[in-house]
Amino acid sequence: MNDVANHRRAPRSIFRSGAVRAMAGRLSWGLGDQAVSSLTNFAVGLYVARSLGTFAFGIFSLAWVTYGVVLNVSRGLATDPLMVRFSAVPEDRWRTGVASASGTAIGVGFATGLVSLVGGLATGGPLGSAFVALAVVLPGLLLQDAWRFAFFARGQGKRAFVNDCVWGVALLPALYIAAQIHTVVAFVLAWGLSGAVAALYGWFQTGILPHPREMVGWLRTQRDLSVRYLVENVSNSGASQLRAYGLGAIAGITAVGAVRGAEQLLGPFLALLMGLSLVTVAEGARVLQRAPHRLKHFCMILGGGQAGAALCWGLGLLFLVPDRAGRWVMGSVWDSSSPLILPVTLAVVGASFATGAAAGLRALGAAKRSLRSQLVASLFYVTFGIAGAFLGGAAGSAWGVATATLSGSVVWWFQLRLGLRDYVPPGADEPTVVFEPIKEPIKE
Repeated sequence: MNDVANHRRAPRSIFRSGAVRAMAGRLSWGLGDQAVSSLTNFAVGLYVARSLGTFAFGIFSLAWVTYGVVLNVSRGLATDPLMVRFSAVPEDRWRTGVASASGTAIGVGFATGLVSLVGGLATGGPLGSAFVALAVVLPGLLLQDAWRFAFFARGQGKRAFVNDCVWGVALLPALYIAAQIHTVVAFVLAWGLSGAVAALYGWFQTGILPHPREMVGWLRTQRDLSVRYLVENVSNSGASQLRAYGLGAIAGITAVGAVRGAEQLLGPFLALLMGLSLVTVAEGARVLQRAPHRLKHFCMILGGGQAGAALCWGLGLLFLVPDRAGRWVMGSVWDSSSPLILPVTLAVVGASFATGAAAGLRALGAAKRSLRSQLVASLFYVTFGIAGAFLGGAAGSAWGVATATLSGSVVWWFQLRLGLRDYVPPGADEPTVVFEPIKEPIKE
């Protein structure tokens, strides 16, 4: 009888040990990839801030924020559905999905690039020139991001890591050339064209030719997810863009540069948040498939770990970095950005904690609940951020955003609780699914 009991317990023990090891391997490559991406963005921001000063850095920041909106449009329409529906499928189906999703990303890049081009020409001046440059690089940047999603959907985080390393290497000579020209346009092109180099390398890695002509078909077949994810993503990044534009209109572009400078100091975590779905949605989907009762714990560890790390990083910047070192790293931007470190840190802590719940809702496929959460959080972000700008300029806006993100995280976790209640019947302490034999992780 004991042998029978041990035999019955064995699959669960194997699941726990084997699945955890497999997940740890995938998350390790995911964290490595995010580290490369974060450090690259961090270095670019610091280099541009040091080279151009607060006003020109404010112009670069407006182009960067706009890119964030376009990136989230691409993710909502193309690669978020890819992550949800092509993370655990046969290779031939994965390749078909990647061809359509990457083609859709390119199509989004050309469409939004045209809008950026027209807007830049109409605006004129240094700001308009920056948006014209952004139009040139958008298709390549979105294709590179699509490859990263494709690799993580397949469990091939190592390839995404290598692709981001290629981008980082290509950035070195590009930034050197931009520094010699010493204009915002030069830095936008250096950052974007080096990303296009990585996008070309991604095509070499996969051997998959993107199919932009299948964009309409992809949007039609994925519309049940893509429409909601599009609204959710754009409400997130669009809120950031509206807040930046509003702050610039109320307090001036220099205030935008000051806030962006403080956010740049938290760059590793902000970049991590932007690309978090590359790893966590796929892993959350795997946890849900194998052990639904563990999804909540997965999300809590994910969000709490990030929030704690962001808090430690921000406090370290606040108390351990002397002004002399800050000025050496950021130049004149440091003096206007350093007083904003505390509110920006609290804002990142709130956003970090919310990402755990967001990953859980995406894994559940609860698009209505995640959309509802994002719309409320975005409303908080814009309202408190712009109201703060009216009351206290850059500092008031920073504290308003901190209040918004901490409040928004409460909304996200409340919706995750309701989503889990809908998915798992109350009182179900153990999973009701039959565990499948653990497959070895895909070898790179």
